[in-house]
Amino acid sequence: MIPRILFVLFAVFLIPSAWAQSPHAEDLKHMTDEPRKLANELLAQIRGEVVKELEHGGPLRAVIVCKYSVPEITSSLSRKSGMRVSRVTLKARNPALGWPDPWEQGVLSEFDKRAARGEKAETIEFAEIVNEPQGRFLRYMKAIPVAPVCLTCHGPKESLTEAIKAQIASEYPFDQATGYSVGQVRGAVTVKRPL
Repeated sequence: MIPRILFVLFAVFLIPSAWAQSPHAEDLKHMTDEPRKLANELLAQIRGEVVKELEHGGPLRAVIVCKYSVPEITSSLSRKSGMRVSRVTLKARNPALGWPDPWEQGVLSEFDKRAARGEKAETIEFAEIVNEPQGRFLRYMKAIPVAPVCLTCHGPKESLTEAIKAQIASEYPFDQATGYSVGQVRGAVTVKRPL
């Protein structure tokens, strides 16, 4: 049994020091500026590549861009920033690259709830300082909204062309990423920064 005086000292001195280590809301907001910028940069680059390919090569080429170019863009941003930048979703097209870890799964579930309550997907984000076995990290996620252009490959299966269905089946045999409508949360950009 812990003597009462030691318990009081623990409560008075140790617990407040733990609180002092956690950032205030304003500090956290400032800490998320760079991850938010990375997420927006990734989304802009992806959108640009996909739209360009849709206009010049058509939807079948856009599937190839998503498979090969987008992971390279993501990897490049990670190397340049020193943070882990990736895209995750609860309905992955490529489970090897897009499956969320447990923390990301919880945030994605919350994003879906927020969107269902009427919050616009393009404004949904979340940041938190987390302690993991590998260390302490700033974790940030920004929702990826389903835009009209996304429906070409991610819309309801019955609305996809036979050519798109065949291309997706060929490139992504474990695809789960169809059935979306405009405004839903497709997934999220996730940024993990060591502290």
